[in-house]
Amino acid sequence: MSTSIHRRQVLAASSALALSAAGSAFAQEKPDGKADALPVPGAVRSKFDKKSTAEQVTDGVDMSGKMVLITGCNSGLGLESMRVMMLRGAHVLGLARSTDKAAEAIAQVKAMGVKGTAAPFACELSEFDTVVKAADAVKATGKPIDVLMLNAGIMALQQPEQVNDIEKHFVVNHLGHFVLANHLIDQVKAAAQGRVVTVGSRGYLWASEAGIEFDNLDGKRDYTPNKMYGQSKLANGLFAQELARRLAGTTTTSNFIHPGVINTNLGRHFPFYVRIAAGLIGWAFMKTVEEGASTQVYVAAAPALSTTTGLYFEDCNPVIPQTAAMKNMELAARLWAKSEELTKKYLPVAVA
Repeated sequence: MSTSIHRRQVLAASSALALSAAGSAFAQEKPDGKADALPVPGAVRSKFDKKSTAEQVTDGVDMSGKMVLITGCNSGLGLESMRVMMLRGAHVLGLARSTDKAAEAIAQVKAMGVKGTAAPFACELSEFDTVVKAADAVKATGKPIDVLMLNAGIMALQQPEQVNDIEKHFVVNHLGHFVLANHLIDQVKAAAQGRVVTVGSRGYLWASEAGIEFDNLDGKRDYTPNKMYGQSKLANGLFAQELARRLAGTTTTSNFIHPGVINTNLGRHFPFYVRIAAGLIGWAFMKTVEEGASTQVYVAAAPALSTTTGLYFEDCNPVIPQTAAMKNMELAARLWAKSEELTKKYLPVAVA
């Protein structure tokens, strides 16, 4: 066998392995072979689908005079959401891990010719004291928050990491946002019709059958990247539903969404060969960033959803969660209580 033929075979085998790994790593559309989710009976449905873009779903929506807070505004879905919200006239409070990152993202949007306004804030979700400082800075604006978009997150840490003895996916994706939301919920309730939009994921299907592993929140007993990411996304959904229950009787809503599979900075912790393969063939099964941001901006801005609360959205439409854990309100209440316990020194005196 010639050397060139052998090299081609090795390259072909390596490519096949990488493509298989990429498909497995990014395949959140139907984890564990789950079928498409069913629509929520009687809920408001839109004309949009998985190919709709954030601009399309907000076409004709006037966000002038409204204030929208977005975490993780500096890349991916957060950046596109900020661009479109500014485009529709909203004043955006852009939160990133540093003020410089947030300011750079705002400058990037303005360089595209978008005329809207925005202000940068630093918020490192893994450091609760900086979350509190960010919340205090936002409170100092003295203005109602029309949309609190909890967008930032991490995924697929290949080795277990802990923050204050809690597994890092759970800290960043859930607890950091829990602290932020509890500090700012009164400002959201002060809006004429405030909305909390939590960016979850269909990756919640990767959580253990037990739901939230309260005896393994540090990940030391058993750690796999997908399971821990899935647990944090399950926590996102349970948080959103419990918040909706607590907001009953107000004009403020709380919903959570799955954006789809998108090749963004969220996947930076995947092995290099997965990231390379995703860049090469991701177009075949992934959404674009413009398509991926559509569901969260639709839920944030659609006039038809002014009274819709406690629901889960995929492709701009409400669907029924596919696990018993995600629909378990006793589990949601238990998670809320545990989250208060873990973050109590960083919470306001009276939580929502």
